[in-house]
Amino acid sequence: MGTSAHIDRFVLDHLPSADQQPDLIFSLPELAYPDRLNAATELLRRAIDAASPDARALIDFDHEFSWTRVDAISGRMASVLVEDMGLVPGNRVLLHGPNSAWTVLAWFAILKAGGVVVATMPMLRAAELATVIDKAQISHALVYAAFKEVVDEARETSPSLTQVMDSTALQKAAQAMPMGFRFDAVNTAADDPALIAFTSGTTGKPKGCVHFHRDILAMADTFAGHIVGLTKDDIVVGTPPIAFTFGLGGLVVFPAAVGATTAFAPRPGFDALAETIARQKATALFTAPTGYRALLKLAGDHDLSSLRTCVSAGETLPAATSDAWHEATGVRIIDGIGSTEMIHIFISASGDAIRPGATGKAVPGYEARIIDAEGRTLPTGETGRLAVRGPTGCRYLYDERQAAYVQDGWNLTGDVYRLDEDGYFWFVARSDDMIVSSGYNIGAPEVENALLRHPAVAEAAVIGVPDAERGQIVKAFVVLNPDHSATDELRIALQDHVKSIIAPYKYPRALDFVDALPKTQTGKLQRFRLKADA
Repeated sequence: MGTSAHIDRFVLDHLPSADQQPDLIFSLPELAYPDRLNAATELLRRAIDAASPDARALIDFDHEFSWTRVDAISGRMASVLVEDMGLVPGNRVLLHGPNSAWTVLAWFAILKAGGVVVATMPMLRAAELATVIDKAQISHALVYAAFKEVVDEARETSPSLTQVMDSTALQKAAQAMPMGFRFDAVNTAADDPALIAFTSGTTGKPKGCVHFHRDILAMADTFAGHIVGLTKDDIVVGTPPIAFTFGLGGLVVFPAAVGATTAFAPRPGFDALAETIARQKATALFTAPTGYRALLKLAGDHDLSSLRTCVSAGETLPAATSDAWHEATGVRIIDGIGSTEMIHIFISASGDAIRPGATGKAVPGYEARIIDAEGRTLPTGETGRLAVRGPTGCRYLYDERQAAYVQDGWNLTGDVYRLDEDGYFWFVARSDDMIVSSGYNIGAPEVENALLRHPAVAEAAVIGVPDAERGQIVKAFVVLNPDHSATDELRIALQDHVKSIIAPYKYPRALDFVDALPKTQTGKLQRFRLKADA
């Protein structure tokens, strides 16, 4: 490690012990980062070098910002953090706001000031925010004005949070600085903590994942550089929140690394997203499979023809969704598996290398293998646990679950996969979503994918439920398309449909029709809630 710039060493002192740290590999020349590195200044340098001085960086409602303005404004905001709010390097800063230009500017400002970004979803309630504030011992907060009340409420029970400034006050203070003001960013070490990303809670209590300044660059120099391939001419849109690393990469880091433009929808919802794609002639889209299915229903009313790059993550992309999107738009979706722990996507494929239904191959810079319960590499074609390593890795903030995620230097993602003879990884299930029925192993996603191929099915989720005779049986929860009704006849038809597509023993012996599936605020399915209610 380089000499840290952090005066507040809370995060450094609460990293996992050396024996629980992941092995890191830097196999690509572009990953040879200098010892001193501030991710904000490096990304903005790349953006300004790649694009013209007045090239658009951010489009937000009726405002536009060039990359040079992003650099200047974020520097002023960083100065407010330091001079007015007393931030010292290493302090954690809550960033609470929507996907917007302001949130991006504040993100760059915190890193320039040497702070550690802890971004949160604007929909979180006070108690949820307090959990994050207390876990990370957050002292400062930058808050979009419309959401300040909930942060003030959380502050009442979180004594570590002493400095809060909303977007209106921050903008006023930044504008009061003299013309030509420039902020000298903190000369952080490449391995100084830059952000704590909290997991989305698909399996219960969220975990804080620490990532360094070099990790932020690494996701741009691996997945974005080798698979996505954005250029300065791209206009990027998407739904994943900046508070989560899929959104941070797709909407902030990846565009900045090449000087591209990010356009934000004026309001939440897929209607607004479709309108933004058409209005801005967006060329790149980041969203989850749920988003692609929603946009397919809107494609006839909105011009989506400008899209040339589409990226999916957050949950496995069913082949049916991939094929339907390709048929409607001519664009094949780039699927990928990533994790908050690894900061972004580490297995994927693009262009002619995409095989619908397969996740892809290890992203350049990463290694992946399939292992058994004892950690031994399994032969091609066998199903087992996914193990990954590369230039990024899991570092939980003082969490006993570190020992389960990192073993022998490898990151164990909790996913069950198989590797085919061509080197493609095929998702089977989350390790806790495998269903064992009458001695057969059944992956929930395989059954879900079969159900989604029926025209009546809008969404499907599958779990295993206890059964005295078989140990477990497959149970499905199905959301129907609007022109179909929940009947016993349709239930039988769906069961027969599954039997016709995959092995009959995998069909859902129980099937409930529901109005909606439980999901996180990022759109990920929460199977544990279905299991609790089953």
